[in-house]
Amino acid sequence: MSSLDQDQRLSACCRDKTTVSSDSPDAAGPANSPLQGLKLASHAALEEAQQRGRLKCSKCGGSRMFFCYTCCSLVGVSPQEVPLIKLPVKIDIIKHPNETDGKSTAIHAKILAPDDVTIYTYPCIPEFERDQVVLVFPGPAAVSVQDVLQHLLDRSQDSFYEPRTKRLKTEERQGASHVSRESHSWESEVCPLQRVVFIDSTWNQTNKISTDERLQGLLQVELKTRKTCFWRRQKGKPDSYLATIEAIYYFLKDFHQHCLGQQYSGQYDNLLFFYTFLHSVINKAKRLAGKI
Repeated sequence: MSSLDQDQRLSACCRDKTTVSSDSPDAAGPANSPLQGLKLASHAALEEAQQRGRLKCSKCGGSRMFFCYTCCSLVGVSPQEVPLIKLPVKIDIIKHPNETDGKSTAIHAKILAPDDVTIYTYPCIPEFERDQVVLVFPGPAAVSVQDVLQHLLDRSQDSFYEPRTKRLKTEERQGASHVSRESHSWESEVCPLQRVVFIDSTWNQTNKISTDERLQGLLQVELKTRKTCFWRRQKGKPDSYLATIEAIYYFLKDFHQHCLGQQYSGQYDNLLFFYTFLHSVINKAKRLAGKI
């Protein structure tokens, strides 16, 4: 049985129809949880699907709840009841071949943002333009999200990169001697970052993918300040080691604020649509069972 199968069995055992919202302690845990205050679509459809129990996937016949992690399709929930999210950059997820489909949260991103998320199984890795792509993975040379755009520009061999030229001409016309990167908006320019790569595996298995020569030339980005809320913590690993869907969400949130220069008002919160619901019902089932 996969880990997600086990999680869904736990959620099926918790059958009272408690409304799960971003302000609910069941949804977010402690009051200081980063899952508090999210702007989420209604979980009513998931609650109803939970009441009905597991159903067969129409494509593969597997017994599933909410979605099929093999076929990347909804099960027992209509597309109209699930948020559809448009992302500012394309997301490529490189999945370890030994990573069980039902264990990963990467499927959440594929279902919720199908036009912008692609999942590859290693050793399949697409070709990347090193000046337009970053790899979100910790390391000694990793930079923060705030510094991504400047590092990509510095890497570019074309010193007359058009957006930078436009920006400098604008500053010269205005007589500006310095403009902070943090205050600069790329809304009217072509953002140099086009794709973001995430590795989907247990942390003990990441080395095989992260050291692949096809990824070595990419700028690495680390989310140092974020803490995981995942219900399956890996023993011996710090709480800064995030689940895949958490890493995607936090990167995009920081990218929106620090790189696009726009105020964040929940644009990508629904990436955690399934995650927050499962977080709530699994923790509630554990409490009822006296495990937490």
